[in-house]
Formats: sequence, structure tokens, C-alpha cells
Amino acid sequence: MKVQSKIYRGALGLMAVLLFTMVLAACGGNNNNEPASASPSESSSVPASSAAASESPSASSSESASAEPVKVKLQLKWVPQAQFAGYFVAMDKGYYAAEGLDVEILPGGPDIVPEQQVANGAADIGVDWVASLLAHQEQGLPLVEISQIFQRSGLVLVSKKTAGIAAPADMKGKKIGNWMGGNEFEILALFDKYKLDPNKDLNFTKQGFTMDQFLTGEIDAASAMTYNEYQVVLEQGIPAADLNVIDMNAEGVAMLEDNLFANKEWLADNKETAAKFVRASLKGWKDAIADPAMAVDSVMKQTEEGSTSKEHQLKMMEEVSKLILPEGFDAAKMGYIDDAMFKQTADIAFKFGVIKKESDLTQAYTNEIVEMAMK
Repeated sequence: MKVQSKIYRGALGLMAVLLFTMVLAACGGNNNNEPASASPSESSSVPASSAAASESPSASSSESASAEPVKVKLQLKWVPQAQFAGYFVAMDKGYYAAEGLDVEILPGGPDIVPEQQVANGAADIGVDWVASLLAHQEQGLPLVEISQIFQRSGLVLVSKKTAGIAAPADMKGKKIGNWMGGNEFEILALFDKYKLDPNKDLNFTKQGFTMDQFLTGEIDAASAMTYNEYQVVLEQGIPAADLNVIDMNAEGVAMLEDNLFANKEWLADNKETAAKFVRASLKGWKDAIADPAMAVDSVMKQTEEGSTSKEHQLKMMEEVSKLILPEGFDAAKMGYIDDAMFKQTADIAFKFGVIKKESDLTQAYTNEIVEMAMK
């Protein structure tokens, strides 16, 4: 037992010496000219510049872990095309990464509803038309618009001059096409403005997603987006001089289209992340507008081989630019939501049954995130 006691006391002594040595080391007593690691309480009291200068490997690892990029998923309205070029440019140029974001861009399609994807958490931010967002808000989905990308509507009615539709009033007795399914409300507002009953005064018919019905003369006037279907008509060899175009913007019945929206619950905890995303996205859009060819290169990397042509996407990019930054529009206001245009969109949506109650505009959208992004 005596021998065991001596060993026990000896072990205690050795442990005491080791403990004392460790305390000295922790206080900076080393002989290797290497900076010692500070304790957590010490780290918090050291200025950031000083801490960075005297950072140990372990502290550096901790810093890297805390500075990992924040993941953000963006749900597009449709498949990758120049309509969404700014986001692809922002990714390729590292604008998201520079903001500390790891952005994943999710393609859309006919069976994907961006509002549902954002509401259920499959995506953080979505792209869709404002009328669709209003309808889903009324259904109770906790969504709010945070930025307006397209400041003008891209929807037009196109007809061959031989159809004799030089002005909206000339649509009486004609066959007018639209894709329906939520795309028809600007056209209905146009009919209403000119007191044309779509069930009596003209033949308002469902239009396919190609322009075949228009090209073959099956319909007199077709709905077209300036950046897509209208370009298809021109590519088919019909010169612009042989066409009449009715512009929803010029007629005062335009509805806002591509916007960015988020889940209110996610946004409450991620305002800074949302602002960083908007800031980087707007930088991407500015670059895309300034250099359409570069933007299309970014888009083409995302498209399926053979699904589109570089020439078509380049024309689309040029037309999309006119909607994001229209002539005479203040570039400093890119991304902002215009109160009057949002109200016009909501009023048309209410009048033609997109929503059953007038939208509460104070809850439908906010410019707070864009304003944060501009700081």
C-alpha cells in the first residue's frame, strides 16, 4: 500500500507540473516564435484587424467555418433562356460568391409553379409574373414581392396588315388568340377599354404555344411576347413592315411581369441575404444589358443542346433589356417596385377575376430589400 501511495502522489505531482506548463503555454509562454491561440473570451475582445494578423491555424479554421457561403435557391418561371440572363451572368461573374452566397438556379417548366416551390421551401426566391403572385397570395401562401425586374410588359398583339387590325377597335369581328391559363388578363383589359365583348363582338380563342396558327392564318391576331414569339414571326420571314402591333404598355393596360418574390417566413430571418442576392442579381442584369453577347454565352451554357439558337437568344436578350431598362427609365431605379404600376396590375387582376378581393398592397410587396441592396 505504501508503494502504491508513493506512486499515486508522484502521479499527482507530475500532473500538477503538466497542468502548470499548459497554463503557461495558454498565456503565451512558448519558445517557437509562433502566436498562441487566444481563448474565446480573449478573441472577442481583440479588434478584427488584430485578430486577423495574429490568427492561429485553429482560429483560422474556425473563421472559415463561420464564413461558409449561404445557400440560396432561385426558382425560375421557365427553362433557361435570355429572359433570365442576369442571374446566370451574376453566377458566372462571381457576384453571388462575392456576396457570400452559394446560389443554385432551378429551371422552371410547364409543371412547375414557382410560388408553390417557394411556399413549400423547395426554393428561397422565385421568378414569376405579378398577376400569378397576387393569385397565390390570395390563396394564403405567405409570399411577398421583393424586387421588380421587368418594368414594362412584354405582351403585344401581332397581326398581318392584310388582317386589317391597325388599331384595337379594328378587332371587332376578328379571331384573336391568347394562351389563356393566366396570360389573358391584359388582353381582356384591352377589350374592356374599347368596349368589346369577347363573347359577342369577336372570337377570343385559345392559342397554342407555337405561332403556327398565326402563320397559317387560322387566327387574325396572336398574343406574343416581344422577346420571344414576335421574334419567331420575324424569323419565319415576315418583315416587321408587314405587321401591325398593339402594345399593352401604350394602351395603358399593361401588367407587371417578371419579379422576385420570397417566402415571408424565410425573409423575416434572411433580409440581409435577400438584399445581397438582389444586389448581385442587379449587377448581373446591368452587365447583361451592356453586353448582350456575353450574357447569351452564359445562357447557352445552361440550355439543352438543340433547344434554341444563339441568334434567337441574342434577340431575346436585346428585347428583354428594353423591358428591364426602358428608354428614359432611371437606371438607379432598376429593381424597384413602382407603386402606380403595381396598383394597375392589381386593379386589372381584381376586375377580371384573377383575385376575388382587392389586394392589400401594403402586404403584397416591399421595396425594403431593394433599398437595403442599394446601400
